[in-house]
Amino acid sequence: MLKDEDRIFTNIYGLKDKSLKAAMNRGHWDGTDILIANGRDWVISEMKASGLRGRGGAGFPTGLKWSFMPKESDGRPHYLVVNADESEPGTCKDRDIMRNDPHTLIEGCVIAGFAMGAHVGYIYLRGEYMREREALQAAIDECYDAGLLGTGNKCGWDFDLYLHHGAGAYICGEETALLESLEGKKGQPRLKPPFPANVGLYGCPTTVNNVESIAVAPTILRRGGAWFAGIGRPNNTGTKLFCVSGHVNTPCTVEEAMSIPFRELIDKHCGGIRGGWENLLAVIPGGSSVPVVPADQIIDCPMDFDSLRDLKSGLGTAAVIVMDKSTDIIKAIARLSAFYKHESCGQCTPCREGTGWMWRVMERMVEGRAQKREIDMLFDVTKQVEGHTICALGDAAAWPIQGLIRHFRPEMEKRIEAYTYRADSTRNTTLQAAE
Repeated sequence: MLKDEDRIFTNIYGLKDKSLKAAMNRGHWDGTDILIANGRDWVISEMKASGLRGRGGAGFPTGLKWSFMPKESDGRPHYLVVNADESEPGTCKDRDIMRNDPHTLIEGCVIAGFAMGAHVGYIYLRGEYMREREALQAAIDECYDAGLLGTGNKCGWDFDLYLHHGAGAYICGEETALLESLEGKKGQPRLKPPFPANVGLYGCPTTVNNVESIAVAPTILRRGGAWFAGIGRPNNTGTKLFCVSGHVNTPCTVEEAMSIPFRELIDKHCGGIRGGWENLLAVIPGGSSVPVVPADQIIDCPMDFDSLRDLKSGLGTAAVIVMDKSTDIIKAIARLSAFYKHESCGQCTPCREGTGWMWRVMERMVEGRAQKREIDMLFDVTKQVEGHTICALGDAAAWPIQGLIRHFRPEMEKRIEAYTYRADSTRNTTLQAAE
């Protein structure tokens, strides 16, 4: 269990004052100018040493990503873009950072901007995040007034920070679709290469990072990369915000050590499973796009990237969706299929056509109005969608269905049998009445 002194987010629940003065009293903005004076190479090497992997879902090493930015300017400006779109169902961690602990993010933006040679940063907010925008803008205004942002600021690196409000499109959580939207165009993913580090926002070198990835950077640098790397286990280091929802007694967002066992996470912070552990059916461990894991496999699993990958799922955003035995698992996955069908931008044929096709089949599977051979056909279609689209939305639509078929195929077959039995009984009754 994470010690209180190791927590990075000291006001994640909004119980304390979130003003600049209060944030400074809690240790934020402490020696930011000294961190910057250590130089870009030192910042990036410490981030690499920390082992921090991106907190937006993919888990790509953050320090390595920062190092991709060109060291020398070719005349084009460099940009930092913070992905605060957070539209993954079940995920609600970044909103707590922006609403209650915004100075962690703003200070992180200055340091990250310095590390990648960017004098301008944009925070792209999800369309529905109105209160978060208000809190973040108020905090940014405080920083300008205090001389922590802008030209000639006290940190020693000229940096301007702007908020941009999206329109509530899930696809804009994909980094290149986000850049398109930020430029005022339709939010559709770009083909890669070129990668944003070479040709990003307005055709200039750009790095796109998740809110949590940026917000933890100042504390990592103050305490040292080795401190962060000492939490968790190798390749899965540091602290992590877990947002637990569903059938637990007290759903919450909590900062914990990476690799905490699932059972410990739920018992210590969520009051246990509703109805007891024997009532647990399955868990979606990393936001709606990762495959579901049945109770017997997840119960003692360390909550980190590698352990969950071994279970053919993923940590993703660490949005833990808990489902007890009252859940209609087929209907739950069908609801996710409807979401991905609705949110597909339509640019790639496999996703545009496949998401609708998968959803329609899943709707029939919910009723049992299908044939058993269609289960294999459905799985084959998910494989034709997965990996055949410009961005990962096709994968996100396919994986929940693959997880369902992998672990709950007997339930699907049972429902088909029950529907067939009812249909046969109704037909026989009708024939008898006709005779």
